[in-house]
This record gives sequence, structure tokens and C-alpha cells, in this order.
Amino acid sequence: MSLLQHELAYHHDSAALFEQIAHQKWAMLLDSGQAINPVTGLVGSQYGRYDVMVAEPFITLVTKGKCTQITQNGQTSVSEGDPFVLLNDLLNQYKVSKNQADYPFAGGALGYFAYDLARSIEKLPTVAATATDSPEMMIGFYDWAVVVDHREKRCLLVSHGLTDAVKANWQALCAKFDAAISNNSNLLSKSEFKVNSQIQSNLSQSQYFQAFAKVKSYIAEGDCYQVNLAQRFSAEVSGDSWQAYKKLREISPAPFMAYMNLPLNESENFQVLSNSPERFLQTDGDHVETRPIKGTRPRSLDAVQDLAYAQELQNSLKDKAENVMIVDLLRNDIGKNCTTGSVKADQLFQLQSFANVHHLVSIVTGKLKQTATAVDLLKGCFPGGSITGAPKLRAMQIIEELEPHQRGLYCGAIGYIGFDGKMDTNIAIRTAVICRNQFSFYAGGGIVADSVMHKEYNETLDKASNLKAILAHFSVAIEG
Repeated sequence: MSLLQHELAYHHDSAALFEQIAHQKWAMLLDSGQAINPVTGLVGSQYGRYDVMVAEPFITLVTKGKCTQITQNGQTSVSEGDPFVLLNDLLNQYKVSKNQADYPFAGGALGYFAYDLARSIEKLPTVAATATDSPEMMIGFYDWAVVVDHREKRCLLVSHGLTDAVKANWQALCAKFDAAISNNSNLLSKSEFKVNSQIQSNLSQSQYFQAFAKVKSYIAEGDCYQVNLAQRFSAEVSGDSWQAYKKLREISPAPFMAYMNLPLNESENFQVLSNSPERFLQTDGDHVETRPIKGTRPRSLDAVQDLAYAQELQNSLKDKAENVMIVDLLRNDIGKNCTTGSVKADQLFQLQSFANVHHLVSIVTGKLKQTATAVDLLKGCFPGGSITGAPKLRAMQIIEELEPHQRGLYCGAIGYIGFDGKMDTNIAIRTAVICRNQFSFYAGGGIVADSVMHKEYNETLDKASNLKAILAHFSVAIEG
């Protein structure tokens, strides 16, 4: 089947193009962080290449609790089956060969897998309170996408033409995006985004210290080696969430960003704003890659101090040991669906610097078994070990015991699985959910035997700084 392609005018900033569909239900943008900072005039991310935007899915999967609603052709059915199996089975109905143009995504499944979807894989206690009503999985099947290639400076509307609707309306769809680029204006302006309260955390400093001490006691008893402990921040907001996302991508570009406008029910929407620096899983053919992050230091406006932070991180035996723990966990996880002997750590402890923090990043690769799919790989590794701890199941049980709220989307994954089998997903850290006028996000860090309490607490504040800065920007009442 030949790929439908329509060349659009290229622009370095994809926000103006996505803006034309940003307020539609099920509109999603996977963003490589190429916004130009209005102060410095510099393009934000040195890592990203592609932006992908979609809308108008022809199938949707929404998982809440044990039930998944599957909507197709205006009809909705409910299944209590494994959500990963349901997704895999549907993707198998729309298999296509790899597109020769080598676009990352020309149609397929795109959406999110919340951290708490792990309850469909592992038996976990239910202790923490539910923070929002957002589902554990929301996936749309899309038969067209706009792909922006920043390396080749091209922008294309592409489709496998699997649905009659796309084939019948292809010319109209092309004309719609041509007009959007030529107009280059926001015709869908909504109400101004505002922050209407102070930021609250679900853990005071003393409560965090108590939880920290409990983790350290579990480690001392040999119960676990590492646990990721997070606190949840929230504030009351109103207005157009897309405005908040545009400001986020200006001040804090990252290579695995995302914006999603999703239906909570028939009358309410909620939004996801992801500023993630971390790749979870990528597949291309039989090549598998994951890029776990472990090790963090803050950035500084003082160049000498900033370099000192970076060098301190690179020389930290504690942070390297923490990174190796997670590399070993992920080697085991991806090994479940990779050929024997193919899994290896290609790079260890690479320094990557973002707007507010320095990180140590490693790269682990493998070769996918012929009998395995991208969804099999995702399920076998879910949720990502870099944001649970080790051993994974025990770490997740401790997280449920010590964190006041279930994590929801935080530390799950956002991304796509194409009809051609390609997959790319992030770890949903530095990620906010705006639901029923509440802006909420989490920040955490891995605790090991030699972690220092006040340093770990401050690390969560460092990681939260850019999302706090967004709230401060939209309210004079908010203190950073």
C-alpha cells in the first residue's frame, strides 16, 4: 500500500501549526522541543528531530480500573481483558510494511500509559488516595499525522490511507493544513490561562523526611536497593491550558515533550503537558533502545558554578552506582523480549544538560525477538525501572505505602506505536495534568543506601522548578 504524502511549508516552530487543532478532543502533539526562546533567540533542544501531531482518531481505547472502553465506528464496547493485549490485537488488524520514506510515524496508536496501569500487570496494594479521575490508559488510532523533520527542514501530512474517511477527505485535509500555515494565526483563541491559588504539596518537608527514613530502613534491612520517592504539587487554575504549554516549551525545551487534549467524559476535557527529558523505549525494526536517567544536579546562572555542578555529577560514585542499578534492571526487562545475548549497555553516564538540571543518561540496546511485538516489549518493561527502584515490584509496593496519592500518569509513558511496528515512548516525568481546574505534577528521586536526606529533598524541588515557574508566570500570587 503506497503512502499518502502532502508537502507542507516548513517552519521551525510547530506550535503555530498544531494550534489549529489543539482544542479538538483527542488532539496530540509529540514535541521535540524546537521552540525558539524569545529572550535568547536560540532554538531550545539539541536532541530532537521530529514533531508529530494528530487528531480525529478512528478508534479509541480508554482504560479505567479493570474495564477498557473501545470505541469504533460510533459504537462502544467494554472489555475486562488485559489492556496491552487489547492494544496488540487491534494493532495486528492494521499491520503495514515499513514506510520507505522512513518517517517515525505515519499512522498508528498514540497516547499515554499511566503508571497505575501497572496494576493490570502486577498485584499491588491499594493504599494511596486517587488524585484525579483521569484514566489509566488513553490511546487513539490515527490514520493521518503531520510530521515535522527539523533536520531536513520538511513538513509533511502523511497517511497509510487505511480508512475510507481519510481517503475520501484527503484533499480537504491537505487544504486545511495549507490554509493553517498560510494564515499563521491563532484562529481558536481561548480564555486566558490563570493560576488562582498557591502551590500545595502533598508532603511537607517533615513528612518527606519521615518517608525518606522509612525507605532507608527498608534498604538497611535488605528489602530493596533503591526506591524512587516523589511528592505531588498542585494549584487551582482556569483558562486555556495550551497557553501554559506554549510557555513551558519556551522556557524549558526537552526532547520528549507532549501536549494532549483528552475527554474526561462527554462534557469535560483534561490536558497533559509533558516536559520529559527521558526516552523510555524505542523500536525501529528489531532494534530496541532505552535511555534511563539517574543522577541529577541543578543548573546555575553562574557559568563557573554550573560547570562545577556538572563536573560534580560526572565524578559522583554514588550517582553512577545508582545509574548502574537501573541499567541492570532495564537490561533484564528488555531481555524478556530480546534475543539472547543481544542486550548491552552501549553508553554509560553521559552528561545531558537541560534548562533546570544536569542528568546522567545511559543507553541500553537490544534486538527484538521475531516472535515479540513493540507492545510485548512495552508490557515487559512497564513501568520504567528508572522511576520505580530496584527490585521493581518491591519498590512499587513501598511507593504505594509511602506516597499519599497514586501517581496517575506520572512515571507512566507517552508516545506512539505505528502500524509499521515502530515505537517511541517517553517516561512521563516533568509532566503536568490539568483536570477540573487543578494543575498537578510530581517530582521525585531515587533513594539508595548512601542518599542524604536534605539533598534528596532539594533534588525534588530542582526537578519541579520549571513547572513551578510556569505557575509563577501566570500568577502574581504564586511564589516560586
